[in-house]
Amino acid sequence: MATRLILASASPRRRELLAGLGGRFEVVVADVTEHEHPEAEPRSMVAHNAALKADWVAERHPDAWVLGADTTVFIDQRVLNKPRDLAEARTMLKQLAGRTHTVFTGVALRHRRTGVVEDQGVTSLVTFKAFDDTVIDAYFRIVNPLDKAGAYGIQEGRELIIAGWEGSFTNIMGLPMEATKQILTQRGLVG
Repeated sequence: MATRLILASASPRRRELLAGLGGRFEVVVADVTEHEHPEAEPRSMVAHNAALKADWVAERHPDAWVLGADTTVFIDQRVLNKPRDLAEARTMLKQLAGRTHTVFTGVALRHRRTGVVEDQGVTSLVTFKAFDDTVIDAYFRIVNPLDKAGAYGIQEGRELIIAGWEGSFTNIMGLPMEATKQILTQRGLVG
């Protein structure tokens, strides 16, 4: 029987990143309620949510390898998850403007039949330019901020708001490919 890899995520960015490794995989979205409290410890929160998604899918597909991930933005001792609306997205971007914040991603690999449980966390730093409402309006015309932690995506429109970053670029997108490739390669899931 062929080895199955399932991505337990609805994120189009994660799907695109994982496809870049060249292996075959399926997508199964976990029907779970993620922990997203603004005052949560970010490393624990993303690790918990990545594991929650991977475990839910692995329970239903015990012979498959299941990859789960979760990403958040952290500044001022607060977690910035996906904004509820454009007003909250604007507030988040104003809070990030002219400052450096941390992006945390938890990655979880599960294989129920063999009992494999592997978890990793990756951290990157992102520095935003100083900007005003005019720039935010321009940014919102090209980027949908509502499906992204911290109300931004580094892969599009970054010239408007981002001054620079340290660490994994793909971590900031939502799936740290360096760590993911290493995990999957060790298990023979990608070449």
